[in-house]
Formats: sequence, C-alpha cells, structure tokens
Amino acid sequence: MNNLFKPCLFGIGAGLLFAQCSPQKTEESSVIETIVVEDAKTPTLTMVWETPETLTTCESVLYDAATGTIYVSNIEGNPTDKDGKGSISIIDKEGKIVNQDWITGLNAPKGMAISNGKLYVTDIDRLVEVDIQSAKISNTYPVAGAEFLNDVAEHDGKIYFSGMNKGLLHVLDGGTISTISEGNASLNGVALDDSGKIYGLDGSGLKMINSDGSSSVINSTVTGGDGLIILGGGNFVASRWVGEIYFVSGDGETLLLDTKDAGSNTADVGFIPEENLVLVPTFMKNKVVAYKLDY
Repeated sequence: MNNLFKPCLFGIGAGLLFAQCSPQKTEESSVIETIVVEDAKTPTLTMVWETPETLTTCESVLYDAATGTIYVSNIEGNPTDKDGKGSISIIDKEGKIVNQDWITGLNAPKGMAISNGKLYVTDIDRLVEVDIQSAKISNTYPVAGAEFLNDVAEHDGKIYFSGMNKGLLHVLDGGTISTISEGNASLNGVALDDSGKIYGLDGSGLKMINSDGSSSVINSTVTGGDGLIILGGGNFVASRWVGEIYFVSGDGETLLLDTKDAGSNTADVGFIPEENLVLVPTFMKNKVVAYKLDY
C-alpha cells in the first residue's frame, strides 16, 4: 500500500475506535444501588464475675434497681424439707458477698419479688413477706394444698407466684391469695411486662397466660424452664435448671450457655438491665455467676 494513504487510514480507524468505546448518549440513565444486608448479630453471654462458693444451694437471684442490692435465696438443704436452714444473702454488683445471713430461719426459699418496701419469697407451701428496712419477717401467707411454690413476680402491687407441682399460678392481692390459672404442667418461671401481660415457663415451653387463665405457647423448645427475663421487643432470656440459658425471640431461640458437663446448674436467673448482666445462681455449685448479654 502506498505510504501516502497510511495516515489517512489510521485517522479513520482511530475515529471508529473512539466512537465504539465512547459512552453512548441515551434519553434516560438508570442507577443500580447495591444494598448490603448485614447478618443479624448472634446473642452471646460473656462471663464477668462470680461470687465465692458460700451461697449454699443458691436457687434464685433478684436485683433491686431502686437500691442496687442483689438478693440471693439459699435452700441449704432439700428443696422440700421444712428444716429451717434456708436463708437470703445480699451481694453487690461486683460479686462480693455483703451479708451472707441477711435473713435466716427459712425452709427452702426460692423465687423472690419486691413491692412497697417488702421482699416476697416462696417457701415450699407459703409466701413469706420480709420488711427490707428492718430485715425481719413481717408476714407469712400459707397456701392451702401447696407442695412446691416456686417463682415470684410483681406488678402494680400484686404478687404472682407459681405452684410448680400442681401447675397453678397464684396471686397475692390486698392480703388475699387466689388462683388465677390452672393446668400449667410444672409451671416455674413467671414474669410480667410493663403492661401487665403474664409470661410463664412450664412443660410446654414459654407461654403467655391470659387474664381468663388460658394460655398460648410462644416457644415450644425451652420446655421445663426455670428463670425468665423479659427484655422487651419480643425478646426473652430463659434458663433451664439442668444448665442451659436461651435467648428467645420471634425468630426462635439461641442457646447462650450450656454448663451441663460442668455440673453447674442455671436456676432462677436475675438481670441488671443497665449493665445487661444476667445473674445465674448455680445451685449445687453454691455461687452466683454474672454474664454480659450482647444481642
């Protein structure tokens, strides 16, 4: 080819190439957004502290937000024996024992709740009222036919407590005890939310107990539960005495802690909401262990 034509042809080729590689003008342009959806956080428990092993057969832990006091009920014997060995201890928010023998002379104290300056604790077949300021038993409420009273919760001045062996939910209202729900096999943990809705743990799982005594199951995996914490937003923490703690939500449940192999029980758990600390009474291990909940 004649060299005189090469520049001309090169110019034509470059022009075509530029036209093919240049962005084409369109009437409208669209932008595609890429949205990255992060995986939901898996709830976890991380140990923070534990008490000395002197809380003999500790069954329940209760945090009093008004004073920062933590109460621990100690069976110190058989859970059904009326032996006078039971007690309530006080520990602080760092796991130090403040008063080992704050209240003594109980039998087998279990669940606790606070209302109007009084601490209420179940004690086999009676509900015991303790005046907090004087640290003295101020009243007792026998429950006819009861054999194994267990967890306690408070709402609007009323004290709710479970009769585990007979599947009953009782309430103390104005000094009078009545039964408000039956047929809850092995009912143990009881808790109420701010609106007064009642939740319980029994052989069928986590359930909501209605005002007419009927109930509906929310989660059927966490059966035979012990302690129950309402976190809000449809989220709960539930313990099983054998050594398991679960996070329960509308999406199901997550096993947070499993201490069965260590022989460490997870009985009636307490909670410090401002620190997201779950307080675990270990029963046979005779200590309370605090875990930070992240969810």
